[in-house]
Amino acid sequence: MAKYLVTGAAGFIGRSIASVLLARGEAVRGVDSFITGKRANLAGLEAMEFLEGDLADPPVCAQACAGVEIVFHQAALASVPRSVADPATTNRNCVDATVNLLVAARAAGVRRVIYAGSSSVYGETPTLPKHEEMLPSPMSPYAVAKLAGEHYLRAFTRVYGLETVTLRYFNVFGPYQDPASHYSGVLAIFCRKMLAGEQPTIYGDGEQSRDFTFIQNVVEANLLAAAAPAEKVSGQMMNVATGAAVTLNRAFDVLSELTGYRGKPAYAEPRPGDIRHSLADIRRAQALLGYMPQVDFREGLRRTVEWYKAS
Repeated sequence: MAKYLVTGAAGFIGRSIASVLLARGEAVRGVDSFITGKRANLAGLEAMEFLEGDLADPPVCAQACAGVEIVFHQAALASVPRSVADPATTNRNCVDATVNLLVAARAAGVRRVIYAGSSSVYGETPTLPKHEEMLPSPMSPYAVAKLAGEHYLRAFTRVYGLETVTLRYFNVFGPYQDPASHYSGVLAIFCRKMLAGEQPTIYGDGEQSRDFTFIQNVVEANLLAAAAPAEKVSGQMMNVATGAAVTLNRAFDVLSELTGYRGKPAYAEPRPGDIRHSLADIRRAQALLGYMPQVDFREGLRRTVEWYKAS
């Protein structure tokens, strides 16, 4: 019987967590609806018990949670532009799915749920770095949905005693991130285009900055959140990032070096819902989890480019 459940197991972050758990010899169950997850991402995860289903369907959540001790809830429609275009579907796949999962987890006797939060909840507040005591100011339906999930987790801890931990991710990138979708992360899109000799587009002037976080750092934070004492982390929310900001123009320059791309980027109007600057204060995760980012931006980007070349 599976000890761990990974939702969104065919997605970028879920797949990465499941892979490390399996390598440790853990019993893992994965669930995915393949709305954004890829069947190809399940290659190498054959030891994982897999359930195809939609978490917006309560019976799927009940089946997924049965017998599980710890849940890594990574499933979401993780796209600001997509949420702007279709807020109802984002709400269904982020808020409804999270509530259903929490209800099922409580009923099944799950001990802890670790939730993929988002830095988007901070919005366009001028204070940098973003710290957890700041008042959220979500600018997009996606950000609102992720914040609602946080509040539901905290409520389930307070009302029902379910252990919950929210990790607010900042611009995660790395191998297995889908580079083919308009809604993909900017670095994945840049990698695909520049390796193919195609011109990438920067929305805005390129001086907007992000705390780009390599996937290995995020996986490590999740594992630490699963192992940390309940008295330290249950009901808590914390940033997971590197504590360093990189502009899109700088990211383009580094990728030009790594891919051999010789052209210039195209510039277009900023997209609605996008924020200007994002930088994390990671001291809370350091104090509560012992989290320290192991892979910096350039090294993470080098590994990512090599993976895209090979795949």
